[in-house]
Amino acid sequence: MKRSGTRELSDFYPIRPECQADVPTTRFKPRYGKTLSERRWQASFDEEGRLDIAKVLRRIQRGGVHPSIKGVVMEFLLGCYDPNSTFDERNELKQRRRGQYDMWKAECQKIAPVLGSGKFVTTPLLNEDGQPTDPSLVTVTNPDKKVAQWLMLLHQIGLDVVRTDRSLVFYEDEGNQAKLWDVLSIYAWLDNDIGYVQGMNDICSPLVILIENEADCYWCFDRAMRRMRENFRCTASSMGVQSQLGTLSQIIKTVDPKLHHHLEDLDGGEYLFAFRMLMVLFRREFSFADTLYLWELMWGMEYNPNIFARYEDPERAKTKGVTPAANDKVLKQYGKFERKYLKAGHTEENSALAVFLVASVLETKNKRILTEAKGVDDVVKILGDITSSLDAKKACDEALKLQKRYLLKTTKKA
Repeated sequence: MKRSGTRELSDFYPIRPECQADVPTTRFKPRYGKTLSERRWQASFDEEGRLDIAKVLRRIQRGGVHPSIKGVVMEFLLGCYDPNSTFDERNELKQRRRGQYDMWKAECQKIAPVLGSGKFVTTPLLNEDGQPTDPSLVTVTNPDKKVAQWLMLLHQIGLDVVRTDRSLVFYEDEGNQAKLWDVLSIYAWLDNDIGYVQGMNDICSPLVILIENEADCYWCFDRAMRRMRENFRCTASSMGVQSQLGTLSQIIKTVDPKLHHHLEDLDGGEYLFAFRMLMVLFRREFSFADTLYLWELMWGMEYNPNIFARYEDPERAKTKGVTPAANDKVLKQYGKFERKYLKAGHTEENSALAVFLVASVLETKNKRILTEAKGVDDVVKILGDITSSLDAKKACDEALKLQKRYLLKTTKKA
């Protein structure tokens, strides 16, 4: 970490020369003594492989994660592994998951052989009559409803893949684009309810870049979607992030009623202008490197040590909860944001840190919105000006302060 932080980032996430002027400026730099380094990461495991998650969270919340280990750290933050598991237990789980992914992939390849070939499609695989447009790409005729719906998604996924992180050298390689397409396609095959929705590509892409093994990447994406899946559930009458937008409205109404009333007067009381920020976790507002920094800060601050059990064994997880009276040693295994909710006795499903981040951005633009915004379009423009000017660490710190104010006010009311 003695080298220039900027130079390191350009080595890890090189940007195409012709795109340099169009991408947001990166603010994150690995900082010696603050950023979680590879050496400190390795030192956080005991001899058998159990991770001191409290120590790791402290370091992440101080200075993020060094680019060389972001992928493996993300796997723990997203709940792929239990920090109390051993090296052998995790390796056994990893091999089992890889085998499961290979089975799912083989199942999909029987229908669409292009999957796993290093290629991907951007044109429809079925015609208007529901028949294959190219027999070499689709092996079934008269597909049933599930197969037909999945096949109709594949070219849509392909079109989004082409548009994903185009400024990065990584995606100049069609094989890397195909890896992203494969992961999203298999996820869509397995999720019968939501399937694929535009925006999932923006969540999956960083994981594809950080995690070399495709199966490991899929499982990490699956865990990320466990947190965000409802954001992508859209119907004719509602959008997925509506519940979080409702929470955002409640937060601003509680901590800044004047701003909330002004937004209501502008017909922005439903906070639809924040849709994109919440949907793809600020991908448009930050550079690629700063997005990773923001995500690891957020997921570190939201970390709950029961997250692995919650995904792997939900019934057992219910018995492993923590009460506000839990001792400090136990509470230190939780991220700052989650810890404050526990101490206050709150359990609000839609109060993700991302919601407080949006609220803190609105608070910083309070004066401009109150004096300049004459309509919702003006609010959108004012918020659009934050691109390249937001600092991920400061944004998270402000979100934590806002959470504290919100909890104080709501607790008093209760």
